[in-house]
Amino acid sequence: MWSKLFPKRFTLLKTWVLVFLAISFLVRLSFLIWDNSEVDKGVFEVVRTFATGFLYDLATIAFFNIPYLLYLLLFPVKWYGSAVDRTITSFGFFLGILIIYFSFFGEFTFWDEFQRRFNFIAVDYLIYTYEVVKNINESYPLPILLTSLMALVAVTLFVTNKFGVFRSTYQNKTPFKQKLMASAPWFVIVFVSVGFITNDQAEWSPNRFNNELSKAGIYSFFAAFNNNELAYSEFYRTIPDKEAFATVKKVFQDHGDTFEHPLNNELFRFVKNSDSLTTVLTPNIIFICIESLSGKYLNSLGGNYNITPTLDSLANKGLFFTNLYATGTRTVRGMEAITLSIPPTPGRSIVKRKNNLGLFTIGEVFKEKGYERNFFYGGDGYFDNMNTYFGGNGFNIIDRGRGFLLDKNITTTRTNIEDNEVTFENAWGVCDADIYNKVIKEADKAHETGKPFFDFVMTTSNHKPFTYPEGEIDIPSGTGRKGGIKYTDYAIGEFLKTAQTKPWYTNTVFVIMSDHCASSAGRWELDIKNYHIPALIFNLPDAHPLHIDNLSSQIDMFPTLFAQLKWDYRSNLFGQNILKMKPSNERALIGNYRKLGYLKDDKVMVLGDGNTANFYQWNSGDNSLLPLKIDYTFLRTAISNYQVADYLYHNDGLKLKDTDK
Repeated sequence: MWSKLFPKRFTLLKTWVLVFLAISFLVRLSFLIWDNSEVDKGVFEVVRTFATGFLYDLATIAFFNIPYLLYLLLFPVKWYGSAVDRTITSFGFFLGILIIYFSFFGEFTFWDEFQRRFNFIAVDYLIYTYEVVKNINESYPLPILLTSLMALVAVTLFVTNKFGVFRSTYQNKTPFKQKLMASAPWFVIVFVSVGFITNDQAEWSPNRFNNELSKAGIYSFFAAFNNNELAYSEFYRTIPDKEAFATVKKVFQDHGDTFEHPLNNELFRFVKNSDSLTTVLTPNIIFICIESLSGKYLNSLGGNYNITPTLDSLANKGLFFTNLYATGTRTVRGMEAITLSIPPTPGRSIVKRKNNLGLFTIGEVFKEKGYERNFFYGGDGYFDNMNTYFGGNGFNIIDRGRGFLLDKNITTTRTNIEDNEVTFENAWGVCDADIYNKVIKEADKAHETGKPFFDFVMTTSNHKPFTYPEGEIDIPSGTGRKGGIKYTDYAIGEFLKTAQTKPWYTNTVFVIMSDHCASSAGRWELDIKNYHIPALIFNLPDAHPLHIDNLSSQIDMFPTLFAQLKWDYRSNLFGQNILKMKPSNERALIGNYRKLGYLKDDKVMVLGDGNTANFYQWNSGDNSLLPLKIDYTFLRTAISNYQVADYLYHNDGLKLKDTDK
């Protein structure tokens, strides 16, 4: 049987297959040991994890084998061992071995960061090679990794040659019929994989870690490449559009909002916050979006790390939201939630999709009130399509340009952070202190014009490799996340000290919120605690310090601010005023690129891309999820929010109307 699957002409192919399976087994075993406390380690669970992984490994091998199998089938027997045969075969084997070991190293660095197999993030990283390669070089001993990689390839080639594998491949007379019989199983595996197998079928366990270990890294990569945007209507549970819109609209109608076209499938409406006894305020607004800061790191949110003294102090001086959740696990998802005030949609963030210019964002509300709108980023905003998104939606750009130009169809002002304005820089951009110094400079200029400004400031220091200027805090640069967080907090404190010396300070409100948590990894479909983020509004005129415990979402932050400023405005936003939420309207919307969660009353509905819906009781104490019988009213509400968000994106319902332009 073995000789039929791998006749002598296939000896080198057999060697490659065995190396692939051995390395894949070692990777899977290493990850199992790495996250030992999170994985279900029952005999059945472990056996099924490895068995499922083996099947996906075979599928991956089959796809990779196809080009070489075609070569073996078509290459004439009389030319076996010729110079052409030796060149093509040797190069093919070298390339195959290189891919195996490169994937081996790549998966370890990716797992270290995300605790997942390759997914759409890995696909995105192919585009932004400067930031990614530099980050890897600053975070890991890249010369050692590359040397080890090439050494492993060299040793494998040497051993393969030593055991006569090349000689056996060249010196034989394997006929076409025997080659065809040996190739057939691989073609069948490819046919079955294309027609009947999807990557999500590896997710057989309620434990997310077992599911990730059941996958194959390379297979997952190409699956993500093929599915970076998922049409909600095709892959998720739906209800009639009218019913979905009616469910979403009812919340806003209960708040007293007036819809422009009540019968249409749209959310454009008029929001009224003013009354005859209040004064409408138009202060400057500086929004600080903190990179990767989980709520658990703040003492004011129950942590015990003592690394956020500035934020813990501000928590008692403004409006502090103690029960607010990010919508996703990436910066661009946070930006989407904040600017569009919309639930997460399957696949990529809208920030990175096509057809994302000329949208109704919070920037339109600021524009209506006469504000200048600016987006600050310490790296090149080409990364993750940020400049195109913000510039194409009315924001001026201030970033560390590295030569990537904006689309010629986008009309905006772009200001560069110059070399003489930089004291420290890593792969992701200038340190937080430098970006805040630029914010101060631009605020001084804006103040002279007398026009209010809204600044969206995206920080970068709290990101691997966690490097920052030495001597500013008592944790050495580059030693880990705690140092990154403490420096981030320190830089905010120094920024506010400088701002307080400026004439525009008393008329400036500061909004601070994280884009997402440090990690979304966990054993459950959605790990709820890993969406809990800090959020506060500081220096709001006549506002008393207040801790707000209402369950809320990132998408609610700016509608809440607009309410505090007593603004009446036209809106297309999903967010609500957190301070006026009824208990029945409290909820959070959380997700990753495939799973969509609706959290309410310590229960969560998780919608999956196989038209699945799983309902759980969330124990906030140990962060566990207990399966429940489906509550169909709860399910319809969850579906409505996500279905409407997806409908609006795909039907231009997020676009500005002609009267807005």
